Amino acid sequence: MVILGGGPAGFAAAVRAHELGARVAMVNDGHLGGACYHGGCVPSKALVRASQAHHRANRSPFAGLRSGSELVDFAALVRQRDELLAGLRRREYEEVLAGLPRLSYFCGRGRLRGRTAVEVTADSGEGRLLRAERVLIATGASPRLPALPGLDGVGCLTSAEALSLTELPEALLVLGGGYVAAELGQAFARLGSRVTILTRGEQFLSGQPVDVAEALAGFFREEGVDIVTGVEALAVERRGGRVVLRARVAGEEAEFAGSHLLVATGRRPNTDDLGLEEAGVERAPGGGVAVDDKLETSAPGVFAAGDAIRPLFVYLAAYEGALAAENALGSRRRPREDGPLPWVIFTDPQASGVGMDVDEARQAGFDAEAVTLPLERVAGTLVAREARGFVRLVRDRASDRLLGARLVAPEGGELVAELTLAIRHGLTTAELAASFHPYLTRSEAVRLAALQFRKDVAHLSRCAG
Repeated sequence: MVILGGGPAGFAAAVRAHELGARVAMVNDGHLGGACYHGGCVPSKALVRASQAHHRANRSPFAGLRSGSELVDFAALVRQRDELLAGLRRREYEEVLAGLPRLSYFCGRGRLRGRTAVEVTADSGEGRLLRAERVLIATGASPRLPALPGLDGVGCLTSAEALSLTELPEALLVLGGGYVAAELGQAFARLGSRVTILTRGEQFLSGQPVDVAEALAGFFREEGVDIVTGVEALAVERRGGRVVLRARVAGEEAEFAGSHLLVATGRRPNTDDLGLEEAGVERAPGGGVAVDDKLETSAPGVFAAGDAIRPLFVYLAAYEGALAAENALGSRRRPREDGPLPWVIFTDPQASGVGMDVDEARQAGFDAEAVTLPLERVAGTLVAREARGFVRLVRDRASDRLLGARLVAPEGGELVAELTLAIRHGLTTAELAASFHPYLTRSEAVRLAALQFRKDVAHLSRCAG
């Protein structure tokens, strides 16, 4: 089996294919670990956590305590993070690959030459041809840049480039309103940058329910982040050492200036110049590789997984990579499961969710009902003085089964696993309400929200409820 790509999908496929007894060749022309370890998940969350520690130290909510934090060396912060990344990459990728004796690693660009051959071109220009019974396309995704006049000449930042900066931006313009814009925008603002987020949609985080988006936008603005919605970007240029974005907002032309411009307008699958047409591999709308429910492409024996299909989550990519290897090499093929998929936006508070929100559930034909529990009803969040946000649960009235959840809460992503299991295994909200959750933990919010389908928890004793 030849695997194109060395990120989570390709790596999971390589390990599983090796377990199944196959000889494996991995072809990778980027950083081992993919975007997850280079300009993506891990480096961004490291910056987010550093900014949170700095922010909270300067704003203790407890009376009688004085604390503080000073950013004295942004480059040192970046070096520490890079040392962490190097250690993780070595332990979780390089050392594991070294323990797979039937795996050969090729550093270079891979291109399909029909259904059973891959041409590998190294950086030196040297090439070789690999032949295989099965091929997996796991080439990941890259930032999508808009067709904006002047963008090529201003030295804009992608997420990877923003995370590679060794000097803190003085004034950061962020073009985009999704999770990357939110996470990095808040992180840089908390570390001292003046941040303006410019989003095309009529609300911040346009893919989220209005109350989730408005709650986070309100918290951001309280911290000094400027959020402008309904922005139609017209052109960008360098003027007097600044990046100047010319736009139309509410029918009026406006200009926004900053020291740096971060473009966070989505991601696109890395499927160009792979020889897809030569191999008979069809594309899906959006540029990804089209696959069936077994992850096989239109070319028999050629499979695809992860962000090469559609950019989403690293844990989904790893699952698909392992499944694709099993289906490619095994005697029985299993369909991809489209179970409840949890997600987290690592802002502070975090936004997270799983399953359907109430409108989605009603559109799907359920007699759906939702309850929203403010975190000020949860004793643990009051004690911690972190009661910003809410938990919303959605159920089917007829069966009482949990259908979905949306949360805005400090560390709210830690609660999503329980709710994912509840949906996956068909638990009712009555069962959630009857389950034991340790007092003064954030997880009590799940039980109290489930209980609110039957009682107004505002009238219950918190420790005897």
